[in-house]
Amino acid sequence: MCFAENLKIGNVFQAELIGAMRGIKTAHQEGWQTLWLELDSTIVVHVLNSNSQVPCNLRNNWNNCKVLLKLMNYFVFHVFREGNQCADSLANIGLSLNQFTIWHIIPSSLQVVYIRDKLGWPNY
Repeated sequence: MCFAENLKIGNVFQAELIGAMRGIKTAHQEGWQTLWLELDSTIVVHVLNSNSQVPCNLRNNWNNCKVLLKLMNYFVFHVFREGNQCADSLANIGLSLNQFTIWHIIPSSLQVVYIRDKLGWPNY
């Protein structure tokens, strides 16, 4: 499963955090017991792995996500953007969307990128 949306936010930290929170909520709605998040933002990874504060405009949403995380086994890791081209491609797709979109199979435009990521091929 993958998803994308156009957040219309210029602040990269908030966009990354909102994306992570959207992933947490979506995983919970899907009934997942285990969640593996790979993020290219070290700051968001730190927030998810600690008890750090988030901006006040996101605090309610964040507190709700923390409750959901207590119901799951979750793992959060930093991955360089070059190490997860699918996520980077989805972010670019999200720029052209008008609404939150979920795919339960890999979109055809990501097939090659997904295979390269899965095989661990380098990306330059």
